[in-house]
Amino acid sequence: DVQLQASGGGLVQAGGSLRLSCAASGFSLDDYTIGWFRQAPGKEREGVSCIHGGNGSPHYADSVKGRFTISSDNAKRTVYLQMDSLIPEDTAVYYCNTPYRGVTYWGRGTLVTVSS
Repeated sequence: DVQLQASGGGLVQAGGSLRLSCAASGFSLDDYTIGWFRQAPGKEREGVSCIHGGNGSPHYADSVKGRFTISSDNAKRTVYLQMDSLIPEDTAVYYCNTPYRGVTYWGRGTLVTVSS
């Protein structure tokens, strides 16, 4: 079964850092893209970053460029989202997903709270 498990959220002060992990099972990262999304209270879910496990090509939303770094460890089937210089506007539940063979799978979210 395809499963994704996000972890690493927590409470951090503005300017601080967190690293989120998305552990995948049931498929190889070599051929698929893993994306990170977030949903803040009262707002729609938005894309944050994504990476293709095969070519390692990363993409970022403008709001996180220069602050967030996505990476993939295919041997561990885990995608990381390093979040630096966090601001209160980054507060949200973060989710990872993958479009696997025409079906989009979502992991359970992990809450990131950035205090001012």
